[in-house]
Amino acid sequence: MTRRRWIADTWDETTATLSGEQAAHLVRVLRAQQGMEFDVVAGPRVYRAAIRGLTMNDVQLDLLEEIDAAPALPLTLLLAVIKFDRFEWALEKITELGASAVVPVISRRTEKHLAQAADARVERWRRIARESAQQSRRSDVPRIGPALALKRALAEPLPENTARLLLAETGPQLSLPAAIQANATAPHFALAIGPEGGWTADEVLEFSDRSWSAVSLGPRILRAETAAITAVAICGAWLAEAAPEE
Repeated sequence: MTRRRWIADTWDETTATLSGEQAAHLVRVLRAQQGMEFDVVAGPRVYRAAIRGLTMNDVQLDLLEEIDAAPALPLTLLLAVIKFDRFEWALEKITELGASAVVPVISRRTEKHLAQAADARVERWRRIARESAQQSRRSDVPRIGPALALKRALAEPLPENTARLLLAETGPQLSLPAAIQANATAPHFALAIGPEGGWTADEVLEFSDRSWSAVSLGPRILRAETAAITAVAICGAWLAEAAPEE
């Protein structure tokens, strides 16, 4: 039987602790008892762990042995803020697919009330990412940054030699798969997904000035959340295919 996976709130070399909502769920819903075993993510590692003690607020576990875990995709998403239910659905699926980081972007076409409320949603977005990572048995949680205006988001550092790919609906572009293959040696990828109505011409120019290349998902006009999920799936499939065999 597959063991449930949890993400430790604190840990050291031999023990880990779950607290807050995770502990409450284990104790009150799952009726956890001393000795029960689970998989626990502790920083960059995953362990088989057994409960050594528990209260209503904390569950303490002994880390028994490290187990193999697939790393996150070397992929950062700049994702324009759209209607929150759609943004959060995309965030959940992007996490399941393995993206390592998401930067919420306030674009010129982001609705004003969404832009004003975005800062207050960031902790909720981080919780969604954490729960999705746990559900999909990831060995980490994607980093969810604060909501940033585009100019500031583009100034955020990316890993060295990142291939920067902008999903745009106008102008001559490579297909996304062709662009990924053209950057086959890149150690990291960044994808930018625009809002409803797409990026403005001025925004596309800002991307171009920062060495982002325009790419396409094909002739159909996709919703922003569909484009984000599709792009991450394509990138993830290529990265998995290109990964060297051990």
